[in-house]
Amino acid sequence: MSGLRITVWNEGVHEAEQDPPVMAEIYPDGIHGALAEGIRQGLPEASVRTALLADPEHGLPEEVLADTDVLLWWGHRAHGQVDEAVVDRVQRHVLGGMGLLVLHSGHFSKIFQRLLGTTCSLGWRDAAEQELVWTVAPHHPITEGVPNPLVIPEQETYSEFFDIPAPDELIFISSFDGGEVFRSGVTFFRGHGRIFYFSPGDQRYPVYHQPEIRRILTNGITWAAQPDRPRTAPDVTKLDRHWR
Repeated sequence: MSGLRITVWNEGVHEAEQDPPVMAEIYPDGIHGALAEGIRQGLPEASVRTALLADPEHGLPEEVLADTDVLLWWGHRAHGQVDEAVVDRVQRHVLGGMGLLVLHSGHFSKIFQRLLGTTCSLGWRDAAEQELVWTVAPHHPITEGVPNPLVIPEQETYSEFFDIPAPDELIFISSFDGGEVFRSGVTFFRGHGRIFYFSPGDQRYPVYHQPEIRRILTNGITWAAQPDRPRTAPDVTKLDRHWR
């Protein structure tokens, strides 16, 4: 799918505070920069922009969202600082057909919690342990070209119970050194929009430089994008009896 319009949103808080100190080494252009680089490599005909929490309207004014086929959302430290008006705007566009990829700690973002209607809470531990990402939907387009299992040498551990609704599609399950398991790749349909949540991608580890991770994200973008759909949410329709 060519010519897609992609917006990568990142808080930018870890980058601004250089917390952890390895941020400058791992992500010299920020997490958003690494994500954008991977998308440009995998989808060279796509148009990719980045946006940050500190930008006016968080970098997501109406004209940007109207010009976005898929929005990627990475958040961790500043979920509460996201303005409700921006959340309203993003939700409206998702319901109208804009794709949304929610990454790592973005499960606690206002937009994800609102669209899912749950706490999105989970178990966690950060001890630089290996994560194995197992494909459980091998015929789904998001899994195309992805090894099974995908090995991430070091990553923050996430664990069930993950308080989300039953996914519309379960794509990946991860296992960790301590025996924990986690639904690390799931999809949801909300209104006319497609949502893909993918958990690997902590700020302490170079996960977004890993080619297999980049492949999953570009696959997810292609799956979530509906560039030819008019951006309108489902609406009430009065029916005429004309079917027979």
